Amino acid sequence: MKIWVDGGLRDTADATVSVLDHGLTVGDGVFETLKAVEGRPFAATRHLERLARSARGLGLPEPDQDEVRRACDAVLAANPMPLGRLRITYTGGPSPLGSDRGDAGTTLVVALGEASVRPDTTAVVTVPWARNEKGALSGLKTTSYGENVVALARAHEHGASEALFANTRGRLCEGTGSNVFVVLDGRLLTPPLASGCLAGITRELVIDWTGAQETDLPLDVLDRAEEIFLTSSLRDVQGVHRTDGRQLSAAPGPVTAKAMRIFAERAAADANP
Repeated sequence: MKIWVDGGLRDTADATVSVLDHGLTVGDGVFETLKAVEGRPFAATRHLERLARSARGLGLPEPDQDEVRRACDAVLAANPMPLGRLRITYTGGPSPLGSDRGDAGTTLVVALGEASVRPDTTAVVTVPWARNEKGALSGLKTTSYGENVVALARAHEHGASEALFANTRGRLCEGTGSNVFVVLDGRLLTPPLASGCLAGITRELVIDWTGAQETDLPLDVLDRAEEIFLTSSLRDVQGVHRTDGRQLSAAPGPVTAKAMRIFAERAAADANP
């Protein structure tokens, strides 16, 4: 595999960053994950715009968009595969051992891994830890992913592929790497950004393409919803057939199936919506 590190392609064994990189020592970095189909990244413009927003929110200088695009193109060309996970990581760069940033400049890494088509439905669990909707990192896609690692491990222990968080107010928020939609009384709903959830690219497109509404939702809506589905760059739209101990026997239900169809059709027609 070829990986882009700070200006050029390198073999995996040589693709290294400093052990003092702030992204490693304190999680001072941002990232994006894009789906790549036959070497073409999906929704690249939206992802790069969000990368810049996350960098600004973390106080990092904005990444050079042209350089990031060149890096993505080079990595995709060097590693042909039918379906890939394209990961852009941008950090504060080599820094002192502490929270202060150094002056050596930022680090940019772009890597690609093989991905597989997700099943139409999956199981999720809720976890006892809360998203802090008022925290400094709320709404930013940062490399500070420790709580997601812990929550996802809990999900796997219970035979699920995703864990769902409430926020500090007990309202439904998001998954470790996904947004969540519910169907309630026939209406397609999703938590608003004020809940602390990430402004997911797939979430944004599903809202635009299906007319889903953002609304504040209690966590126990998962016990009452007629349908539930997740969205993310690699899941696209994925139905939920079990949440904790509750089975949704009809999954994917008609609203979920329609959203899946619309997303597949629109994404196939335009790789950079």
